[in-house]
Amino acid sequence: MVVKRRAEVTWERDLIRGSGTVRFGTNALPETGVSWASRTQRPEGKTSPEELLAAAHASCFAMALSATLAKNRTPPTMLNITAVCVLDEVANAWKVTTMELTVKGTVSGIDESTFKQLAKQAEASCPISNTLRNNVDIHLKADLA
Repeated sequence: MVVKRRAEVTWERDLIRGSGTVRFGTNALPETGVSWASRTQRPEGKTSPEELLAAAHASCFAMALSATLAKNRTPPTMLNITAVCVLDEVANAWKVTTMELTVKGTVSGIDESTFKQLAKQAEASCPISNTLRNNVDIHLKADLA
């Protein structure tokens, strides 16, 4: 099975003074503004590629962890995942350097050590993690709530 999803951006003007609009193929999210200033300074109600990448990683990891926990016969009651995508200037070029994943889980029937182990296993199977791996440092912090 092959799954394709689409997003479209319309950009006007140059990098510094310009701006764009992101549209999602599913129309699940409203059309959203994007600009260099929203990316590197103040969001002012606009998004950035890094915020979108963080959202993709958090939601993908949530699915991977819920599946891993279910296979362990300890499905979660609740998972709260935060992803922080770090954009930094490295050797005179902008680069996503780090993704920080933090998960707090409510899961019956396992201890903290098992939860951390299963979270690490889920991160290793997460498609977005695997896309970023070897190019972006991924830090995972997992705790039971």
